[in-house]
Amino acid sequence: MVISFRPAVPADLPAIASLVNSAYRGDSSRAGWTTEADLLGGQRTDPDSLRDQLATGAAVLLLAQAEGTLYGCVFLERDRERDEAYLGMLTIAPALQNTGLGRALLAHAETFAREAWQANAMRMTVIAQRTELLAWYERRGYVPTGEREPFPYGDARFGLPKRADLYFSVLRKALGPT
Repeated sequence: MVISFRPAVPADLPAIASLVNSAYRGDSSRAGWTTEADLLGGQRTDPDSLRDQLATGAAVLLLAQAEGTLYGCVFLERDRERDEAYLGMLTIAPALQNTGLGRALLAHAETFAREAWQANAMRMTVIAQRTELLAWYERRGYVPTGEREPFPYGDARFGLPKRADLYFSVLRKALGPT
């Protein structure tokens, strides 16, 4: 399978929302290792939320696909003030997790941020209880900053928490020269 990468267009948003929800929530997400089903219920995203995120003009969703089938996506948002990019919602179809596609999409996102936006660093937040995911990013050069961000309890757009102790750990990676 030959994977290609491209920015999303509005017509892609329903398929992206479906992919993200299948990889993070519910029984379908248990086929992969990135499930949040034990921490959060509800949906992870929807087409309207994705449309709103992209409407800022400072964000992009990058897609990984082969032969017209969507297998992965990642959200990037430019932060001009910090001269860096925020990475979120790195998603790979559950059946293709652990195949290297996530690493490839992450590398593509880093290259995009560095070359298209001249970002010097990538920043992200990960639910602190996701120790296996934090370790995965650390193996790819992301460093915990020691910062914590609160989980947005009461905002169903982020899911329905199954625990009262959720928060985000902040990670950062220098991207080096363009």
